Amino acid sequence: MAEPQFAAQLSAVMSDTPAPIYQRVKQAIVRQIRTGAWAPHQRIPSESEMVAELGVSRMTINRALRELTSEGYLLRMQGVGTFVAEMKPQTEMLEVRNIADEIAARGHRHSSRLVNLQARPATADEAQALGIPPGQRLFHSLIVHYENDVAVQLEDRCVNPIAAPDYLQQDFTRITPYIYLTQVAPLTAGEHRVEAVAPNAAQRSLLGLTDNEPCLLIHRRTWSGRQVVTSAHLLYPGSRYQLFGSFTV
Repeated sequence: MAEPQFAAQLSAVMSDTPAPIYQRVKQAIVRQIRTGAWAPHQRIPSESEMVAELGVSRMTINRALRELTSEGYLLRMQGVGTFVAEMKPQTEMLEVRNIADEIAARGHRHSSRLVNLQARPATADEAQALGIPPGQRLFHSLIVHYENDVAVQLEDRCVNPIAAPDYLQQDFTRITPYIYLTQVAPLTAGEHRVEAVAPNAAQRSLLGLTDNEPCLLIHRRTWSGRQVVTSAHLLYPGSRYQLFGSFTV
């Protein structure tokens, strides 16, 4: 049977996190690994055991395990079982990840405030980033993300309506744009550019910053196939957040 600690942890995540069930299963498994409850090379409960213990469908469990295997958390051996993998070196600041998952994996609570959600004409810079003509309609959202009620990210995002036609109909206080966009336009490529910046007055107000506090800014673009899906500016307070990466030589 699956470990009681795992079942209890998954139950807490599912009640606190507005995300699809398979994402909540993934979050609980990642917590088990990152906290050391499941050690490298340890065999984890089987799909059947998780289905019976957690009361979710086999399809849900299978998707969670497949994605965690592709992300390097698990190793699946046909006819033998699924094991915790030795974590591969990775540069997390270069990965495209869901901020709600990152916060939940630390055992903290994510919440967000939607500041703006609208359709408007693209500026020249926005059009170039999305690969569309200047003045063409795009979707824009501005969201403040919180970790235990402390602002940790200002997400300023432009979205190609062709790739995500129902973007404006989503409730981004319950799900993140990442969740919706990966469902309708599966990510195939992305790029990041990182710089240190001084936030403007509006950004300082939204993040609750002092006048002289610096920020880290990630410029992110993502593709689904050959189509640019989104261009986002992700602003992090320098005193509250750090971009983490690891490597071996």
